[in-house]
Amino acid sequence: MKVDGKPWRTIWLEPDGWSVGVIDQTQLPHRFVSTRLTTLDEAAWAIKSMVVRGAPLIGAAAAYGVCLALHADASDESLDRACAALAATRPTAINLRWALDQMARAVRNRPRGERVAAAYARAQEIADEDVAINAAIGRVGVELIEAAAARKNGARVNVLTHCNAGWLATVDIGTATASIYTAHDRGIPVHVYVDETRPRNQGAALTAWELQQHGVPCTVIADNAGGHLMQHGQVDLVIVGVDRATSQGDVCNKIGTYLKALAAHDTGVPFYVALPSPTIDFSTRDGVAEIPIEERGPEEVTHLTGMTADGRIETVRIVPEGAVAANYAFDVTPARLITGLLTERGLIAARADALAAAFPERIAKG
Repeated sequence: MKVDGKPWRTIWLEPDGWSVGVIDQTQLPHRFVSTRLTTLDEAAWAIKSMVVRGAPLIGAAAAYGVCLALHADASDESLDRACAALAATRPTAINLRWALDQMARAVRNRPRGERVAAAYARAQEIADEDVAINAAIGRVGVELIEAAAARKNGARVNVLTHCNAGWLATVDIGTATASIYTAHDRGIPVHVYVDETRPRNQGAALTAWELQQHGVPCTVIADNAGGHLMQHGQVDLVIVGVDRATSQGDVCNKIGTYLKALAAHDTGVPFYVALPSPTIDFSTRDGVAEIPIEERGPEEVTHLTGMTADGRIETVRIVPEGAVAANYAFDVTPARLITGLLTERGLIAARADALAAAFPERIAKG
């Protein structure tokens, strides 16, 4: 995607051929800056601190984190240490574990002298595969937007999304936004209602920013406004991303997604989940019972960061001093509330048989 007319990915190799560049998403939307990662510890910090975030991008960043570790020390001990350190950074997004498994398989049984090159090659493949998967999801989902436009005789299609499942959450293009960008590029009139997505405001800060960069009309709304808009016919479909999906079709996504699904179900608004296959965890069945829900620091709830009128970036407390806050980062939407899953292999039902039929090789590998 483009920023000020220049194409960017969210993660890349620097000109030295071994260090890794990433967009620092904690600085957006007020500052667009990148940072250079040179060590395993820096890669782990970038994931933990949400300099990079979003399940697909976390996976790619973890893959490059393994590369940085092996660049310094290509031993088995270094590989094991890297995988353990990176796996501990974020507990919910399954792409993290998937990517680490991929990297271990790519280098484990190779001679030590070949490991670094093999690691960087596999990390690049993981990044490129993510872009291809997201582009395919966009081609599937754009048909839903085209159909909605046809039903409305060419009038504007209103899509509601939650959190940031855009290109900033992936290597490029995005998951939930892939269909939106594809529709916009085809000339389909599409408009996005962007949930602010408290805490951290990823919708207001990130999704709105990247949609503006691409020229897609959007309106930021308070998280609690989505149900009202659906009741009044202002939302044609909901498209969200996912950090982990179970073998039965439950999806775990940013906190508040479940409430959007309930409102969509009650009002008859189609609710779709953009699901790249590496985000499916075939080892889990019941999302509510089995998926670990990350609990982050209370300061993300008790404080907000923004730009003052004179251009300063300031963080302020918005609750009484000493107030206790809980910060659950994700919730689980049961499969029964999902209209369909947008995957790189088509639109499928949120059911065990549909997922198994679409991705039989994942079943075989476990």
